[in-house]
Amino acid sequence: MSQMKEEKKMTVHNLYIFDRNGSCLYYNEWNRKKQAGISKDEEFKLMYGMLFSIRSFVSKMSPLDMKEGFLSFQTSKYRLHYYETPSGLRFVMNTDLSVPNARDTLQHIYSNLYVEYIVKNPVCVLGQSLDSELFSSRLDSYIRALPYYSPRAA
Repeated sequence: MSQMKEEKKMTVHNLYIFDRNGSCLYYNEWNRKKQAGISKDEEFKLMYGMLFSIRSFVSKMSPLDMKEGFLSFQTSKYRLHYYETPSGLRFVMNTDLSVPNARDTLQHIYSNLYVEYIVKNPVCVLGQSLDSELFSSRLDSYIRALPYYSPRAA
């Protein structure tokens, strides 16, 4: 029976991209089962505020010098993965608990999708909401192709 539990489907719930000032530039969800019960703007502010607080807490309380800083945390139901770029962009992805580390995934989204389809696109204005259809479709394809993505995960 324990082998059946090991084969549990993994999944991605949602992804946020924040700028250095806390504005949510992009949001998408794939397998989110429960909504927050507040407006998206309120949810974005709550998420960014929590990230700001956790980063501050981790940097002050760590007994060691942390080169990477805050990477993730987990609850009993999901794991939040965090990646911050040198320019202050913050990528946040919520997955189920089966996904141990999504840092490479978030770095790939930044380097290969965000930089290619947003930064190098003269039509996109940096610091504003990401409304590039090409970026959105490539990101969606990338997320759905991840080994830990399952559309029917519980």
